[in-house]
Amino acid sequence: MQLHRGLVVIVLLGALLQGCTLTRAQIQRADAIVAASVDRQNSCNRPDRCAVPSPLLDAADQAIARSTPSQPEHVVTLLDDSEAAMVARINLIRAARQSIDVQSYIWDEDDTGQLILNELIAAARRGVDVRILADQLFSFEDPNLLERLTRVSPNLQVRLYNPTFHNSRTPPLEFAAGILCCFMKFNQRMHNKLILVDDRIGITGGRNYQDRYFNWDNDFNYLDRDVMVGGPAAQEMAASFNLFWNLKRSVPLTHLRDVNRLIVGDPAPPPWPAPQYLNPARVTDAIDEAHDPDWLTQHLVDPSLITGKVEYFSDRPAKTERPERREAQQFTNHLMHLISQAQHEVVLQTPYLVMSRHAKKIFRQLHKEPSPPQITVSTNSLASTDAFAVYAVSYKHRKSYLSEYGFDIYELKPHAPVAADAYVQANIVDQDDDSEDETDVGTDTSGGQHKRFAGTERRPGLFGSNGRRNRPAPLLSAGRRFGLHAKSLVVDDSFAMVGSHNFDPRSDHYNTEAGVIVYDQRFANELRSSILHATEAQNAWIIAPRKPVIPVLGQISQVIGDISAKLPFFDLWPFRYATSYQLKADCPPMQPDNPDFSRCYEAVGDFPDVAISPKLLYTRLITAFGAGVTGVL
Repeated sequence: MQLHRGLVVIVLLGALLQGCTLTRAQIQRADAIVAASVDRQNSCNRPDRCAVPSPLLDAADQAIARSTPSQPEHVVTLLDDSEAAMVARINLIRAARQSIDVQSYIWDEDDTGQLILNELIAAARRGVDVRILADQLFSFEDPNLLERLTRVSPNLQVRLYNPTFHNSRTPPLEFAAGILCCFMKFNQRMHNKLILVDDRIGITGGRNYQDRYFNWDNDFNYLDRDVMVGGPAAQEMAASFNLFWNLKRSVPLTHLRDVNRLIVGDPAPPPWPAPQYLNPARVTDAIDEAHDPDWLTQHLVDPSLITGKVEYFSDRPAKTERPERREAQQFTNHLMHLISQAQHEVVLQTPYLVMSRHAKKIFRQLHKEPSPPQITVSTNSLASTDAFAVYAVSYKHRKSYLSEYGFDIYELKPHAPVAADAYVQANIVDQDDDSEDETDVGTDTSGGQHKRFAGTERRPGLFGSNGRRNRPAPLLSAGRRFGLHAKSLVVDDSFAMVGSHNFDPRSDHYNTEAGVIVYDQRFANELRSSILHATEAQNAWIIAPRKPVIPVLGQISQVIGDISAKLPFFDLWPFRYATSYQLKADCPPMQPDNPDFSRCYEAVGDFPDVAISPKLLYTRLITAFGAGVTGVL
């Protein structure tokens, strides 16, 4: 009875909040205060907006100059390395002469979030038009920060996408009310990631603005990926951004109730504060690299490819208004079409192995072909993911993935060397740097001496906000851990995609997604090698059918498990068709159908390295009862 009353209260609260929009007079008053109190300092009077030199922007300009409508030219750079991904952003922001447009799903107040935000503010103050569009649910959680952003520069505009209750922040009670009273609207998010400079060069992919996406977090970091594209495809990026920016769902800050109230109550705010970086030496090092021509050439210019056809695809915002409209699912449908045309190989990397109905149909059909393509999937283990609920649903369908779709599944280890190496590269400075904020002298992969920064600790952000963070399940092993966040696809060595699409029901039906498709075998091979590196034995466990210990009982167990897995609810049988395997030291890697597999691989359990904990119990419970929420997860 008390639970029922609580639900009624939440629903009523949601209905009340849904109707509490600001009046036109309230918005106009806040707009007037902003116009009167905005900081109008101008740090540059030159026509070029005091832009720094950028070989990245220069390469984009050259590609555009050489392009024709029938023969486009692009410069493309795969940003596997998190340090290069950060430095590229800093360099492009400082090189902008006209405009910078940024889309993000998450924007935290940690070192990464502060650094990029302060770089954008500096660009606005030298005359560049800067627009930031962030999904409301996990971005800029502090209304005080947003109130100050409204007046930091007349050249800076910020909008939040889909604020459920006309607020910038969603406390837990409102979060619950949003799910219960306004589920469809609350569940529709803008998952696009894009930074576009001068409508000439852009970066898109998986990274949000939070430390863990750039290997700056002490506890848990992501193995992630972006792609930088200069050339005519940047116009497609600009058109997509403008479409989202002008949508009614993209709300200016003065239209938000909590921010509006702060503006009206603070007609003369103090100046924008200096950043409070936890590791200022590391930030300084990244900025120095963004101005270093040799570093830029070695890490960003030389690895670039000059190619022809490149496409930027983005789902239209109408996807979240009317999911049945196929034309709104432009990017999603195009991806599915590309996969369905595979002839010999699909290499897929996704953090969440939960297939949509459309994807299941395509992979099932491919597996029925006379000569089915090899499907290699790189994904998370329970030990590496911070989304244990999603993993639980994936775990339920392992047999289908292996037997019906023909997947070869590799699950990332939480201390994978491929991820640990990337962390070291993102946290090194020159030997000559005597900053007291660094420790642990070591040797990098090139043999040079470096210093590694001491671990970071979670602390309040610029305006006191701690931010939301998912915590992965506790492990049996110690040490810094990593999860997979990259979303990429290679088909037949001929073309490749890097983007935000997770190949799951949420990406198919709820979130808007974006990405770049590059039709170049060289780029496809580079991306393929990167993904397959994460599947090597030292980096991942392989998923394969369980070997019955007792023949007859083992077969009976598999039959019961098959029946249990097909039930929509109450999937309680704990013994699954497949489990995780580790390669033995004296054996070469091989596929599960190899006759020597049983000799060369040892079973390490369904959830290797995961300690007994509430999250392990939750995983089992969601596997048993969570089939009905697959699309939401």
